[in-house]
Amino acid sequence: MILYFSGTGNSEYVAQKLGRAIDDEVLNLFEAIRGDDFSELRSQRPWVVVAPTYAWRIPRLLQRWLEHTRLAGSAELYFAMTCGGSIGNAGKYLAELCAQKGMNYRGCMEIAMPENYLALFTTPTRKEALRAIEKADRVIESAARLLKGGEDLPAPEVSLGDRVNSGLVNRLFYPLFVRAKKFSATGDCISCGRCVDVCPLGNVRLVGGKPVWGDRCTHCMACICRCPKEAIEYGRHSRGLPRYTCPKRAQ
Repeated sequence: MILYFSGTGNSEYVAQKLGRAIDDEVLNLFEAIRGDDFSELRSQRPWVVVAPTYAWRIPRLLQRWLEHTRLAGSAELYFAMTCGGSIGNAGKYLAELCAQKGMNYRGCMEIAMPENYLALFTTPTRKEALRAIEKADRVIESAARLLKGGEDLPAPEVSLGDRVNSGLVNRLFYPLFVRAKKFSATGDCISCGRCVDVCPLGNVRLVGGKPVWGDRCTHCMACICRCPKEAIEYGRHSRGLPRYTCPKRAQ
């Protein structure tokens, strides 16, 4: 079974494509994570978790869900991580997670996808995004072949910088950068509530018809990127930047 979490569609696209390639069930973890639903899941086929990369590791909200949820049946656990650059030394921490769960870590495929992190970086145009996804498709196909063959996924080379990024930088990233106070709604807001619906932590609510953010943000960028009117900004940095959602996630 393929499990995935996705903020703006990159990991959803990868999970769905893998599911079709290996003819396996695909499950979106959004509702389970949002509802703190840690009910046991069961699959006789190997588990595959597809996730975005947050500061060179899987998102903490997904880490927490995996720590609390029993994955019964198969003890084999694969990962695929989408990223704008690299996954750093994420494999080390995934192996530790598997050991904690009593499962066999079968590797993690690094899949470069278009950048979505509007809080710090520049997002691509649609044309640039499609080119990046075309390259990613070949990596996804390679992962599917390995999964079909029951082989381990390849481990990327890990540098000292990767170790620092997935270790110290990741630990500092959340308390120093992952906050919602810079999000705001512009006058273009139509009070549709889309931002409320797509937040995996229930961190957005409408007050007087306008979104207000709480203190449980995970910086998935779903609210800002999935707003139908592009009426959400992140400080000054997001002004004029294209909003990104995976242009092929429904294909």
